[in-house]
Amino acid sequence: MTPALLSQPAPLSSTSPAIPRVDSALRLSLRPVQNRLAVVDGAWWPSSCDAAAELPGLIAAVDRLLGRVTLRVGLHGDVWQNIPRRIPARGRQVRIGWFRHTDPRVITLSFAAGEPVVLLIVPSGTAAGAAEATLKLTAQDIGGMSIDAILTLAHLPADPAPRATADGSARWEDEGGSIIGQAARPSTGRPTTSE
Repeated sequence: MTPALLSQPAPLSSTSPAIPRVDSALRLSLRPVQNRLAVVDGAWWPSSCDAAAELPGLIAAVDRLLGRVTLRVGLHGDVWQNIPRRIPARGRQVRIGWFRHTDPRVITLSFAAGEPVVLLIVPSGTAAGAAEATLKLTAQDIGGMSIDAILTLAHLPADPAPRATADGSARWEDEGGSIIGQAARPSTGRPTTSE
């Protein structure tokens, strides 16, 4: 196998077109010019909670829409199922990090250069009207709005539901006694991830 040389992706600039990009096949909205006052840069409505099935399409679409190369994805470990350590992408392996201290309602994509992209996750079982409203809303200038305010405007619940077991009861963490999916989330500012 011949190693592929990847050029440094250019950071998004203020001269980029300000037209929001919507990939309806993937159900993704993304602002091409990032607003550091915004908590999220767009939204994604996956078809399931299966990270191994959903992330390859998201990575490819974000790479294509932004003209950048995704190197790492950070997500909340209790919200997703089947989370791989790496996802193969065009000529590289994208590292997947899962955390419990991040907001379970977002996913973060990091690049070699420039700011990461933070996407609001519209739960897979959301009704089409509410999901589409969220995608359209996050493609607009939402600087200064919290995730809760965005969800309220889009008529979505602010808290993710805990994952249920086969018998319908909520699943508890082994330590700490809290319901999985109800982890603390940052109240202001952009979510951050670290490994």
